Parts: sequence; structure tokens; C-alpha cells
Amino acid sequence: MILEELRLINFRLHTNTKLKFSDKINYIVGGNGQGKTSILEAIYYICTSKGLNQNNDSEAVNFNSNSFEIKGVFSDLTKNESRLFYSAENKKKVLYLDEKQVFRISEFIGKFPVVTITQSDHEITAGSPAERRKFVDSVISQASNTYLKTLVDYNKILKNRAALLNQIKETGRKDYIDELDSWNESLINNGTYLLKNRNQFVEEFKLYLDNAYKNILDENEKPGIEYKTLCSSIETEEIKNIFQKKLAEIKKEEIIRGVNLIGPHRDDFIFYINNLEIKKYGSQGQNKTFQVALRFGEFFYLKDKLGKTPVFLMDDVFGELDTQRSERISSFLNKTGQTFITMTDFTRFGELYKSSEDKLIYVKKGEVSYA
Repeated sequence: MILEELRLINFRLHTNTKLKFSDKINYIVGGNGQGKTSILEAIYYICTSKGLNQNNDSEAVNFNSNSFEIKGVFSDLTKNESRLFYSAENKKKVLYLDEKQVFRISEFIGKFPVVTITQSDHEITAGSPAERRKFVDSVISQASNTYLKTLVDYNKILKNRAALLNQIKETGRKDYIDELDSWNESLINNGTYLLKNRNQFVEEFKLYLDNAYKNILDENEKPGIEYKTLCSSIETEEIKNIFQKKLAEIKKEEIIRGVNLIGPHRDDFIFYINNLEIKKYGSQGQNKTFQVALRFGEFFYLKDKLGKTPVFLMDDVFGELDTQRSERISSFLNKTGQTFITMTDFTRFGELYKSSEDKLIYVKKGEVSYA
């Protein structure tokens, strides 16, 4: 899959920017605050309908406007146009695929797979369990619409069940307790599906992570990933039985506290290097390398699962890496597909792998030029 063209209208600093890209590596160079990362953000918008850093959509509107629009033309077996329009006045975002409005985002995700490496990836290895769950869920969701829909349903169930638990806590009404059993059934059914798919994902993803790590470093460091959950099985009935048993055991405590205490929303993914937990013992360089390896693993995982090559977005990654790791990662990109790399420090450009098919794009105050 290739992004051939992109147009930004009143998007951040870009009032009317048109870009054509290489199907290899696109280096986007500019100083801080000049609009280079906005190009990556725009690509992410038309691939997912969301902003790159989950910011409020209104923040992306140009100061002199009350709306923005992004258009992208993708080519694969056929050509497709993805267009997103946002009105700050109405606080409404509308997504179009080939000029037909998309009403269910869950059916759009995965149409144009995208993988990102940004500064916020630090939270995946060093942050809270929620950040690691978010990473895993985002990867599986791009590969499976059913998983994404189930995840959305599960989060709705959690919200309603938490409200009911709080009502029971406050009132102690028996009819509310009876209603809890109904929500438990929905929680177990949806949660079981998520747990089963996460367990399968981790077992498959280990190979992708290991291969990515070998390409970035030598074999002196061995990466690992472990899923900390209530059941590590991939058998549906076994997971259901354990889930049901655990819920029964903590029923009183959940009512007393008025919160959901177990389920996929409480799980964690532990990352290791040479059997040592990276969050506790990893250096800054090891954390960064692991984050990059996770994204390369995600790239090849999605490529295999979807049968199409994702777009790869890398935001100022090489500024945090030493020369050796930069060179190896840059060389590894030759094995991927279309890549977009933002850079502030152009002096390190000589360290990176380049070919005659790559494109160099300069950005200054929302205006672009080509080398």
C-alpha cells in the first residue's frame, strides 16, 4: 500500500499544502514548530480518523479558520481516497472513503494500516499497564475488525457495570444485585474473546519482536514479552470458567468498592531483555531500542495478517539514538515499505541509508519544498 498524494487545508500551519511522495523513504526536514510533524499527523488522521497524539481535534485547526480538511490518495490493487473534514464550529468530524461517508469507524480501521514511532512510545515500556494494553489493542484492532468492535463493547459494559456497582454500594438494593448477574454474563463473553485473542497475539508476536531486535542489534540481547492475565489459555471454555470463578470470588469486594476489579482492563504486558524486566532494569538506550523493535514487529505482523504493507511514520527517532543503532535501523527500513521520517538535525543525514528513489522534503512555516 502506497500513499501517493496528500493535501492539507487549514491544518495547523498548513493552509493549502499539496505533497507527492516516494514509495520508498520520505525524509521530512525542518526546525521545531515548522509543520513537519503535522504531515505525519495528517497521514495518521486519514488512516485512523484520529490525531497522532490523541489531542483534541479543534487544536489542529489553523488559527485563521474554523475547520480543516485532509485528503489522501492510496494505491494498492486499486486507488482509494480517504478524506477527513472537521468543523470546529459544530465540533463534528466526518470521514469519507471514496466520497462515501464512513459511519462505523470500526469498519474503516485496518483499511489503510499505519505504524508509528513517536516520542510518546516511551510510555509503552516505561509507563503504566494501560499504555501497554493500548499498544497491544491497537495492533490487534488494525488486524481484526471483530476485535475492535468487541473491545468497544467491552468498554461500554465496564462503564455500565461500574455505575451499577456504585448504585449497589450506595443503596444495597437486591434488584440491582440481580441485574449485576446479567452484566457479568456480558462481561465474561466479551472479556473472554479479548483474552483469547491477546494470548494468541503474544505467542505470535514474540517471533516478530525477536526478528526485529536481531535486525536492530546483534544477538547479545534477547527480547521477551509476557502477558499477565487471569488466564493464559486460548481455549474459550477454560477462560470463561476461570473468569466466572474469579468474579464470584470478588463479588463482595467489587460491591464494597463499587468498581470493576478483574478482566482484560486490569491486565499487563511485561517486556524483558535477557530475562530482566526492562521497565525496572533497562537503560534509556535499551528502552528506546525495544520501543523501535516493537514497532517494527507491529509492521511485519500487520503486513502478514492484512496482506498489505502498512505506512510507516517515524517522528524524530534518530535524534535519540547513537550512530550504530541509527545506521542499523535505517538499513532495516530497506526491508519495509513506504516510510515517512521527520528530522530536525540534518547533520546526521549522512549516517542514514539512502537510495535514489527516496525523497527529501523541506518544511518551513507550513510551506514545503523538495530537494
